[in-house]
Amino acid sequence: MTDRQPLERSTRQLIEDGRARQEALADIDTVLRNVQGTAYDNHGSVRVTVDGRGKLVDLWLRQDAVRWGADQLGRLIVMVAQAAMDEATQAGYNKLAPLLGDNMTYAIELISGRAAPARAGAGSGITAEEFQRRRDERMRKADGAGESARGPVEDDGFDPDDPLSFDLSSLRSDR
Repeated sequence: MTDRQPLERSTRQLIEDGRARQEALADIDTVLRNVQGTAYDNHGSVRVTVDGRGKLVDLWLRQDAVRWGADQLGRLIVMVAQAAMDEATQAGYNKLAPLLGDNMTYAIELISGRAAPARAGAGSGITAEEFQRRRDERMRKADGAGESARGPVEDDGFDPDDPLSFDLSSLRSDR
């Protein structure tokens, strides 16, 4: 359940908070419709964008994506779509938490059966600090080479048949 916390606010503030939460709960569908998650595969062959409800908003395939073959490309699209859904889910929870509070947002996670990806992967993947350090390092390299942040596509050893070669937790964001 939720922990009880001592009240340090006036009755008026509590009523205003309650009304704001009530309005936010009424707008959950709008919030989830307006958030999006986008993910790419490591080779830049596939880009998928979904909304907070999981509706496909955009699917982009590089012209040479057919080199994967139908089965492998299908699996790759599903994996990237799952990563995009995780990003959209996290973005939705990130927007709801300031409106509803962490306890109410956590209750929504429990009711929906879909935990926030940042919370679901606790203990796996990398920390937010490590992610930021790696990102800063990549950005410095890209800036120093005079290339765009995406740079040239390199063979990173991704194998669509090996589910362990694509770590979804590397794409998550924290609140």
